Amino acid sequence: MENSRERAAGITPSRRRGYAEREITRRLIHAIFEQRLPPGARITEEQLAETFGVSRTVVRQSMNRLSEMGVFRKTPNQGCTIAAPTRHEARKMLAVRDMIEPPMARLVAESWKADELDLLRDHLGREEAARRAGDRSTLVRLTGEFHLKLAEMTGNPFLVRIITELQVLTCLAILVHAESETGCPRDEHGVIVDAIERRDGAAAAAEMARHLDHIVEELQLDRRDPERNLEKAFRWLGAGGEPAG
Repeated sequence: MENSRERAAGITPSRRRGYAEREITRRLIHAIFEQRLPPGARITEEQLAETFGVSRTVVRQSMNRLSEMGVFRKTPNQGCTIAAPTRHEARKMLAVRDMIEPPMARLVAESWKADELDLLRDHLGREEAARRAGDRSTLVRLTGEFHLKLAEMTGNPFLVRIITELQVLTCLAILVHAESETGCPRDEHGVIVDAIERRDGAAAAAEMARHLDHIVEELQLDRRDPERNLEKAFRWLGAGGEPAG
């Protein structure tokens, strides 16, 4: 009887036991997209186990998965910190995306179905609504999800996985380095969708390449990251932390 009532309420046995590793990973990525978990934040197994109502074993599986993606960085005996990609790392990420995403946009332009285009147009509308509302957290998430939607439209699960990993790391780089609202220049997603709607694969690929170039510009990747040298930092602290000269 209890199980019947729970099923009627939408409570499954797996739900009673807490979240599965995949769902925990998905929710953590979602939180990063919405800036609820900022770069450099420290997270422990205990915190996540209590939050999701699961064992530390399940949490550890999710944390290991995110560590493999480069999203979490393990600190011995201190849990994990959320990655804060350097400009050098961001350049490498965008270089890989430039190899993958223009051909992906071409493929989508040449193979989309009517309902898929409707979903893209709806997504652009939600991006614009978040932009008008000044909701940067939602806008960062939606602009990242746009690229994931294109990957999903190819029907290739391996591509979806690669783009997910690259996009969440790019999102962290945007939060660290970008001065604009999202790192994705305004209206460029719409231009890509216009080319897709025309089934113009060459134009869709070219617009995606141009878009990725602009993200590089927004992230100011030509700047050098300041050298982090702990020995110099401790010498500076030992000298009283006074400005040189």
